[in-house]
Amino acid sequence: MKMQREEKQLETALDAILSRVNDLKNSIGSMIFKLENESENLNWPNLLDNFALLSSQLVSLSKMLGHDKYPLLRTLAIIPLELSPERDEQLLRLTEGRVAVFSHDLAPDYLRTKPVPEVEQKMIQLEHKASNLSFETVQKQMTAYSKVVGHVWEIVSKAREEWETEGSGRSGSAITSSLADTNTLVAAVAMGKGLKGMGQGQLPPNMMGPSGRPVGGGQLPSNQLQQQMGQMGKVPSGIKTNIKSANQMHPYSR
Repeated sequence: MKMQREEKQLETALDAILSRVNDLKNSIGSMIFKLENESENLNWPNLLDNFALLSSQLVSLSKMLGHDKYPLLRTLAIIPLELSPERDEQLLRLTEGRVAVFSHDLAPDYLRTKPVPEVEQKMIQLEHKASNLSFETVQKQMTAYSKVVGHVWEIVSKAREEWETEGSGRSGSAITSSLADTNTLVAAVAMGKGLKGMGQGQLPPNMMGPSGRPVGGGQLPSNQLQQQMGQMGKVPSGIKTNIKSANQMHPYSR
């Protein structure tokens, strides 16, 4: 009876721990998805909120593991019942596609509860080095690090502003013409405005006679010049005239 009660308590504890671990995994997956697909819409407060959520979930999981009602998992050992170099579809489904083979080479890494000995030794050395630093040295290093981070942040912010400015400029319609230049060209062609040796109201050179006088004698009135300028933008339609003339000259139209 005691063994059955302990096994049931262990199973209940593992289910609760697995539920908290899945919540933590989903939060991490959601944050990674936002970083990869929604980085343009993210800002620092949103990232801080995500980190705060992860931190609270880790604290909750740690408190659960240290609670008196839960068994001490460190006193339990996991022993693999079967090792095979072949692909295991059931294992692949249980691990959500992360582990496909549970072989002799991979089992030590999957069941490891401590870091690799080389990594653990390196961490011990770094902790020992950090504990020997004086308070002034730590403050200087923190100040220098803060300056570097601030400088990098300024560069990134400036680059982002330039990218946003360029993006907004490209999104707008590009202006390829100038109304003032168009009016100047029309006035120069129609009335000779702005041309050397010609004043406003005078005819252009192609309408001058051999003697240097305007064809038809004298300057055109300003209202006629305006009408002529307005007609320059219209293409004369000779098709209707030709069709009409052909109909008049057709022998069967009489």
